[in-house]
Amino acid sequence: MRFRTGSLALLMIVSGAGLAACSSSPTPDAAIKAFVSGWQAHAFGSGAKLVDANGAAVPAATATTELAGFTGDLSTVTPKIDAGRPTITKNDGQVQLTVAYPVTAKVTWTYQTAVPLHLSGKTWQVVWGPKDVQPNLIAGGTMKIAYTEAQRGKILDSTGAAIVESRDVVDVGVEPKLIKNIDDLIDKLKFAFKALEVDVDLSDLKQRVADAKPDAFVNVVTLRSDTYALGRPLIHDLDGTVFNEHTMELAPSRIYAHALLGEVDDVTKETMDKNPGKYHIGDHVGYGGLQQAYEDRLRGTDGVSVVMPGVGQDPDGSPNPSKTLFKVAPVPGQPITVSLDSKAQKAADAAVQAQPKQSAFIAMRISTGQIIAVANGPGATGQDTALEAQVPPGSIFKMVTATNVLESGAATPNTTVNCPATLTVDGFTIHNSESEALGKVPLITDFAKSCNTAFASLYPKLGTNGLANTSKQLGIGGDWSLGVPTFTGSVADDGSNVDRAAAAFGQGKTLVSPVAMVGAVGAVARGEWKPPTLVIDPAPATVAADGTALKPTTVTDLKAMMRAVVTSGTGKTRMAGTPGGPVYAKTGTAQFDSDPEHTHAWFIGYQGDIAFAVLVVNGGFGGVVGAAMARNFLTAMNK
Repeated sequence: MRFRTGSLALLMIVSGAGLAACSSSPTPDAAIKAFVSGWQAHAFGSGAKLVDANGAAVPAATATTELAGFTGDLSTVTPKIDAGRPTITKNDGQVQLTVAYPVTAKVTWTYQTAVPLHLSGKTWQVVWGPKDVQPNLIAGGTMKIAYTEAQRGKILDSTGAAIVESRDVVDVGVEPKLIKNIDDLIDKLKFAFKALEVDVDLSDLKQRVADAKPDAFVNVVTLRSDTYALGRPLIHDLDGTVFNEHTMELAPSRIYAHALLGEVDDVTKETMDKNPGKYHIGDHVGYGGLQQAYEDRLRGTDGVSVVMPGVGQDPDGSPNPSKTLFKVAPVPGQPITVSLDSKAQKAADAAVQAQPKQSAFIAMRISTGQIIAVANGPGATGQDTALEAQVPPGSIFKMVTATNVLESGAATPNTTVNCPATLTVDGFTIHNSESEALGKVPLITDFAKSCNTAFASLYPKLGTNGLANTSKQLGIGGDWSLGVPTFTGSVADDGSNVDRAAAAFGQGKTLVSPVAMVGAVGAVARGEWKPPTLVIDPAPATVAADGTALKPTTVTDLKAMMRAVVTSGTGKTRMAGTPGGPVYAKTGTAQFDSDPEHTHAWFIGYQGDIAFAVLVVNGGFGGVVGAAMARNFLTAMNK
């Protein structure tokens, strides 16, 4: 529980219902109305007739100051106040007030308080005191708002096991007055963190220490308890280091689906400013991925209390305890369930972890369309490349072009399609990788060896908008989502002949993401596109319809062509001997600017019931880099 200053400001609502008395005598109506109005305005005016318990006049300014003290954290909040019918006995009386304080945007505290009245001469006065404001307030007392953060909902995997839950962590910090040599301390911390393979920026630590108070805790990094245990011998006894143990909502490891899951951290001022009244200093908020996308569901509703801190002493001399005036219990957040499979996720994380460049690995169960792994390498710097990348596909898109000509009957795997080293379309020259020329060979060979010129030459056979239509049949560029930001692809093949030829081998204006391509692979393996799914509960409000089924002959032919990539084509070297049964794949090396040496490495395919897509940004050859990562994943999955 923590105390925070309230900052709500609502419209003033005044009710004077029931302020009638005998017409033959002075009535307290005016005094009550002035009191209620002054309270709601947070300032009593000159018309307020206030006296203390002894009958001495209380100046309006004094009462205003005392009101602010009594109401404390609610001093800027305007309550709704309804006055009942006053009861009068000779020169004294009282009026019952029903007070409704909006403590938060969603919680209103309603209570009643009896305000004493006194008739002096012909003037009714309000007998001023703390109990006028709240029956349990005493002199010197004040109202403080305390928030109790709700237990955050968990993110569960496909088995119902918690992925993200409270785990022990250690804040590693330094205390300025304990430091003997700051430069030496920084050097030793750098050595320790490097040994732990933890990336910590210490460039500003010296200045932060200089700016801090001598006994301040200057935070350096928060480590999982197991990581801290490994590094303890290197950092615990350094002059100046101090430590704070607590828990945080974390995944099983620091790399486990990190970009997809997001993280839970202290609320920032920027977040508070964007969401007035929703968050309070010290709250924890989801940032990025699922934690941010499902923030409201996961965070639940904070509990709130209005507390009067202890004032004065009991007769025995002990301090008076705090008193809770109002309390609403927190409502725990609700969990969300995702389709991730722990074994697959760990295998995918391991596959990208050693890749220093921005990379992504995504895997899907073909039979259900459920995404079972979403991994992003350390070079992605928090970006969910697997779901959001918008990059050219290069030669992996030949799978789409092949689908088009097979479906239309314009070609079969045995159709001869020439593969020269270069092909000129309307004055624009298209090149093969390393100037390879296969000559007049069957389409299956062009596909296995990934011949650009052969596939570019197919563009007249694709039909008007044919490639875009086939892409949508495979889910690329379709209207579907996983419940988190997702790029499904963009295909435009209705431009010039050069544009259409470039699109036929995955260049030009075509952009895709790994998740778009893993869905397309699943469509080929299944014979029909099925919308990929990730968030199971809560179920998506709308689900895209399944795609139009491919012809059985198209599916058979495509599988044969994708198998040839591994047995005799560009994927053979890295994929030969992969455990777990036959692998069907397509390599891709996608140029993304005018420099032919700048290429993305792609590798897509499937084995058994698992489809996958690998992307390494500016990674070189897909058949080398991407295929090696896929092999590592499949090897781990088949252990």
